Amino acid sequence: MDTRTTKDTLLQKLSDRTAVTGVIGLGYVGLPFCMAAVRKGLTTVGFDIDPSKCAALAEGQSYLKHLTNASITELTISGRFEATTDFARLSEPDILVICVPTPLTRHREPDLSYLIQTTEQIAKAIRPGQMIILESTTYPGTTDEVMRPILETSGLRAHEEFYLAFSPEREDPGNENFTTSTIPKVVGADTPEARAVAEAFYSVFIDKVVMVSNTRTAETVKLTENIFRSVNIALVNEMKIVCEAMGVDIWEVIDAAKTKPFGFMPFYPGPGLGGHCIPIDPFYLSWKAKEFDITTHFIELAGQINSAMPYRVVERFALALDERSGKGLNGARVLIGGIAYKKNVDDMRESPALKLIELLEARGSKIEYFDPYVPKIPMTREHAELAGRESVIWREDLTAGYDATLIVTDHDGVDYAAMVAHAPLLVDTRNACRKSGVLDASIVLA
Repeated sequence: MDTRTTKDTLLQKLSDRTAVTGVIGLGYVGLPFCMAAVRKGLTTVGFDIDPSKCAALAEGQSYLKHLTNASITELTISGRFEATTDFARLSEPDILVICVPTPLTRHREPDLSYLIQTTEQIAKAIRPGQMIILESTTYPGTTDEVMRPILETSGLRAHEEFYLAFSPEREDPGNENFTTSTIPKVVGADTPEARAVAEAFYSVFIDKVVMVSNTRTAETVKLTENIFRSVNIALVNEMKIVCEAMGVDIWEVIDAAKTKPFGFMPFYPGPGLGGHCIPIDPFYLSWKAKEFDITTHFIELAGQINSAMPYRVVERFALALDERSGKGLNGARVLIGGIAYKKNVDDMRESPALKLIELLEARGSKIEYFDPYVPKIPMTREHAELAGRESVIWREDLTAGYDATLIVTDHDGVDYAAMVAHAPLLVDTRNACRKSGVLDASIVLA
């Protein structure tokens, strides 16, 4: 097929909104993506291996707390969306967007198994004239070095009979100020024709599209964004440790420093990194850098500092419990306040709360948790033994029944005043109480 014909056909379909979009992976990235595309008139097929997700969507039910049932109903009654587990239908869409997990192994090496399996499925169904776009975060070169050879086992040639592109996802679940459509979209492809089609596609439903010269550049953009955050969070976590030793309040320091109108950006300490990006993405680059005999010192050091924070919190918690009550961790009844990886979402991926529960229970503590966003702990790769545990039911004097309460996630809408009023000891890793205007001698910052 002539590349110009491929490009012109896709551009025409995008122009008149007859192009069909396929989104593989209907999670925190893929589902909002579908919603944005459908709202702008693109017929969209969502693919997922989990039949319960497809069934829920067909019934207008959301399985992500930050997306309402009303928004899912809007999607399903549009007549332009369908969710399916039938990957034989991957030949139907004109443009396929991959939004599958790309975690790390236990040895902090890239785990591309989900991506490779998905690409193999596409290779079985691919037809001339399609565009394949990867949105899952990965190391520079993945689109061209890993995906392209697999797709070409179909007998079709990349950028001649089908196009490839990479566009890093920038979803921020729970952030009401930014949506899929309003967050600028970085897009890269390796030929002018592929770049033109990718830009036209995203321009249908994204307010601002930022084109870069190739897929490797786009892949590196995503890593750079999250390495920047990881390094700066590590810096402020280390500053917190120093400030504690000196009797200085790190939160007061940051609040004062951020009044400077230039040259400073506030980052905040915490109990450890969580989510699908910051704890994982930096190590994709450090792993790839080894291929070129380069050691990424900042990335590795930031990882060491951030990974150590749960251990630091446990020691601080144990000391506070000993000083306030004379009790040790062994046998102590502890309530964990919030276990999602960040506030106001139900996302448990890489949550530091799971590591904290593991560490505290290893020291003999009896742990329960309260989280209005996570009624039951889901299955996770690293902490399968915690799956199925349920949140206790909120009541005003809840914390009175525990030796200590440890706030790990600072959800809005939680009655921190009641927590503090009844807790013999409350250790706050997020400064949640003071941010809510609650001050009390029973609060210890950690």
